Amino acid sequence: MEKLDSYKVDLKGMSEGTVSYSWHVEDNFFSAVQGPEIQQGQLDVALRVKRMAGAYELVFQLEGTVKVLCDRCLDWMDCPISAEHVLRAKLGDEYADDGDLIIVPEDDGLLNVAWNIYEFAALEIPLRHVHAEGTCSQQMTDAIASLSSAGEEEKPVDPRWSALEKLRRKSEE
Repeated sequence: MEKLDSYKVDLKGMSEGTVSYSWHVEDNFFSAVQGPEIQQGQLDVALRVKRMAGAYELVFQLEGTVKVLCDRCLDWMDCPISAEHVLRAKLGDEYADDGDLIIVPEDDGLLNVAWNIYEFAALEIPLRHVHAEGTCSQQMTDAIASLSSAGEEEKPVDPRWSALEKLRRKSEE
């Protein structure tokens, strides 16, 4: 986690107003976070922290791409990320995270936003990610086609089923 120390925001030492941060996150960031969805990518992250009466508003803006596996051919593909997310924080007795509000221990006053950056990027990945039509791995596409056509051999239909099918059609008329 030492690699992610540069993503700490000092809430306790912040005066009234707005403070801006910016980072460029790459593959080493994603490997340090050790999240399951993203292992590679390039993102520019801008964070604006606004202190308001006893609370903080954190506005994250993410731009860039992350690498994900194509659901169709299992080859890597770029997934564009362009998002803005808002998070609220305040100082309290002990750390708590209930989604949109994070309570940071007042003794420490530091909030590490690395995991939040990762989560916001992961939220932008669509459920289904596939290459554009015709750009999937040709080797995998050919393998899928050969395997799916192997089971298409016509088997003779049992004559009893044919008789039942005739009865069904007759009853529908």
